[in-house]
Amino acid sequence: EGRVSSVSVQQLIEQISHMNKAKMIDHVGGVEEGAYEIYNCVEKIIKQDILGCEMTELEGKDLGNKEDSTAPEEEVFGDVLWDAHDEQEQMEAFQQASNSTCELGFEKYFERLNDLVAAPAPIPPLLVSGGPGSGKSLLLSKWIQLQQKHSPNTLILYHFVGRPMSTSSESALIIKRLTLKLMQHSWLVSPLTFDPAKLLEEFPRWLEKLSARHQGSIIIIIDSIDQIQQAEKHMKWLIDPLPVNVRVIVSVNVETCPQAWRLWPTLHLDPLNSKDVKSLISAECNSANVKLTKEQEKKLERHCRSATTCNALYVTLLGKTIACVGNTGNIDEILQQCCQCQDTVSLYRLVLRSVQESLQSDREKGLLREILCVIGVSHNGVSESELLELYPQLTSSVLASLLHSLHKMCLLTYGCGLLKFQHLQAWEMVKLEYMEEGENTVSAYRQKLVDYFTMQLSRDRVTWRSADELPWLFQQQGDKQKLHKCLLNLFVSQNLYKRGHFAELLSYWQLVGKDKSSMAAEYFDSLKEYEKSCEGEESMICLADLYETLGRFLKDLGLLSQAVAPLQRSLEIRETALDPDHPRVAQSLHQLAGVYVQWKKFGNAEQLYKQALEISENAYGAEHPRVARELDALATLYQKQNKYEQAEQLRKKSFKIRQKAARQKGSLCGFALLRQRALQLEELTLGKDTPDNARTLNELGVLYYLQNNLETAELFLKRSLEMRERVLGCDHPDCAQSLNNLAALYNEKQHHDKAEELYEKALDIRRRALAPDHPSLAYTVKHLAVLYKKMGKLDKAVPLYELAVEIRQKSFGPKHPSVATALVNLAVLYCQMKKQIEALPLYERALKIYEDSFGQMHPRVGETLKNLAVLSYERGDFEKAAELYKRAMEIKEAETLLVGGKATSRHSSSGDTFSLKSTLSPNIFLEHGQR
Repeated sequence: EGRVSSVSVQQLIEQISHMNKAKMIDHVGGVEEGAYEIYNCVEKIIKQDILGCEMTELEGKDLGNKEDSTAPEEEVFGDVLWDAHDEQEQMEAFQQASNSTCELGFEKYFERLNDLVAAPAPIPPLLVSGGPGSGKSLLLSKWIQLQQKHSPNTLILYHFVGRPMSTSSESALIIKRLTLKLMQHSWLVSPLTFDPAKLLEEFPRWLEKLSARHQGSIIIIIDSIDQIQQAEKHMKWLIDPLPVNVRVIVSVNVETCPQAWRLWPTLHLDPLNSKDVKSLISAECNSANVKLTKEQEKKLERHCRSATTCNALYVTLLGKTIACVGNTGNIDEILQQCCQCQDTVSLYRLVLRSVQESLQSDREKGLLREILCVIGVSHNGVSESELLELYPQLTSSVLASLLHSLHKMCLLTYGCGLLKFQHLQAWEMVKLEYMEEGENTVSAYRQKLVDYFTMQLSRDRVTWRSADELPWLFQQQGDKQKLHKCLLNLFVSQNLYKRGHFAELLSYWQLVGKDKSSMAAEYFDSLKEYEKSCEGEESMICLADLYETLGRFLKDLGLLSQAVAPLQRSLEIRETALDPDHPRVAQSLHQLAGVYVQWKKFGNAEQLYKQALEISENAYGAEHPRVARELDALATLYQKQNKYEQAEQLRKKSFKIRQKAARQKGSLCGFALLRQRALQLEELTLGKDTPDNARTLNELGVLYYLQNNLETAELFLKRSLEMRERVLGCDHPDCAQSLNNLAALYNEKQHHDKAEELYEKALDIRRRALAPDHPSLAYTVKHLAVLYKKMGKLDKAVPLYELAVEIRQKSFGPKHPSVATALVNLAVLYCQMKKQIEALPLYERALKIYEDSFGQMHPRVGETLKNLAVLSYERGDFEKAAELYKRAMEIKEAETLLVGGKATSRHSSSGDTFSLKSTLSPNIFLEHGQR
């Protein structure tokens, strides 16, 4: 009633009012209503401030039920299915790995890692090896922090693999996450396959394509890569030559490292020396105010000399054990017990027994056993609330006390709110201690989890937890019948698919012996059966979501003909249950159009996209990101039909909408960060002429360019160029960078003559100053060639396209697919110049490279055969043309059979026969330079 209920509440409110980041909600009403208000507020903060989502404000629009007026959650990121949970898990794994305050003499390793980054390309991945608990994760996380601090232009992508068979160890999810992170940093939104086999196959091409767009180095770090399921098979891209600006570092356990990888350059972590052992133990003891005598220190030093007792995990655990009992017990006694533990697993066993002894009753000891075992047999861990529901006799106070002890002693940790083992050795110890009967005990605990999550399903409670755990548990138990039934629960499959766990879902279906077509038929039959029980608007809207999910899933599988029916049904339901002009109807139209695009039915697709665009404009207004999405889709459609002028107009319109929205709210792609960086740079006092100040001016120019403020960008870029010429001389490579950026700006303003002059100057400097295969040289060559082509100066473009072939040959070797793409680009140019004789051998050589690299039936081979067929036809060799065209069609038909109609490769062999600026990548031609 507006009155403060107590002094303590008054003090709390006063404290909150002095905090910048606190949020206070004024509320008059019931407790449940208040909790609901807070929940909504927290959800909004998470979506907007943490995930960068755009909240859709539809108040004032007559769109029916308010809760249903926003588009489906994953649409915030376009058609890319992004699992924020997986991303959060990685952030927490990184923080956990780096939370040690001791450096453990890592400086010598840092130098070796720095040398790898600076070494000339091509260079194979660096292997960081060591025994279990030797500090590999700690080393990599500390080095990542240093790189992020000292090399802000370096893009670092990391993945920390957790326990084997957990979600973090699934290869397709790892590759999907790395690809999406690359796309995000490259300002690129493109269709991405979710077929696991294709995803793994296409990753090297994505890496090559996206690394070429990044100004600076890219470092990919995968910790515990040997824990990935079938690592050698699914990480084949590591063996291929990497792009020139990409470095890869992977860590492995010495015992489990695949044989083929042992030939790579290796950084092996030595055992800790006595000084590091002493500092680590002292740090733990000091944190608990425990003092060791000289004699005790010497005893510990003598003990920690074998290979198994001087690794980082063992010594950390040893220090914690001593610190834990130091104030309450006999240090000499615990030292004696520790010295009998000759490896980490036995030391963990000692830790567990000390926790057991601290418990009051046998009941609590029994609960400790249950908690550890049920966490161990789960897929990704167990939450506290789940433990309390699994064991009704377990009280919150007992659980809190147990978890505090287990967390403090490095047995358990938290990941995304789930309890899991902090190290593999802790789980090994639990199996030895509690699971004497082996698989029988494991099976019994798994059955307990199965019963718990099955009970949730029976109450129609399908959460991400039940979708994550239940199918996996059935798979582990080998119960195909129950797994099959679980998969046909449409909400379980929808949950997995919407979070991008595509490969996992497919693997379950393969286990129950169903191919893609029979799986599709079963899903559709289940949906029709479920539809019979649907009554009322709410259940019909839910049904439409299920039909749409099924349609998208089938489309991603390439089953285009089977995808149409569920998407069509979703559209019909939404038009009836909501309104023909509701935004969800636009969503259905968009998805259905996407199928028709892949099916090459462009007329149907255009009509649907235009309807979706009209609905979105009426619902959201003409300048909303949803409208930009429809414009992008239409532009891509026109581009496929060679209607380049119409496509370019739509892309420009879309870009302006996205840019405006990004400036207002910030976005996932980082406009907010760019704006903040621009302000920091503008606050700098630009004193006398220095290379650093010139670089700052260049960066400011780039940032204004990104904001489409071309006039201001031109001023800064010109000042940067003038200062560099004064300080460094006109022939310095930094001057070439400024010239290149100015040329890109003039190109954007359609001042092609000015752009040509500046690109030519930049090329001249870079040819003289840089190595023949330097990426910056390739960069200028490519864009000047495209400009010549645009201006119709084909004779001038030829030598540059020839130079592009040379550079790629020097960078990747003569038989690399990227060389073939460069050859095709040159051949296309010759064809435009009516020089078919010169084009023919280039196409033939490209064809040979593609066949050797990808096999006889790859889409790139088919595209090149088609080009050769056209060439043969134009030369009058009709028999050869027919033969080549027949082969091309066979490849197309074979691919249609394999993947259900995805008959065109996104990586067209026609290379850059046209050049369009990417909607979300205004900086494609601009170079930030390296700090």
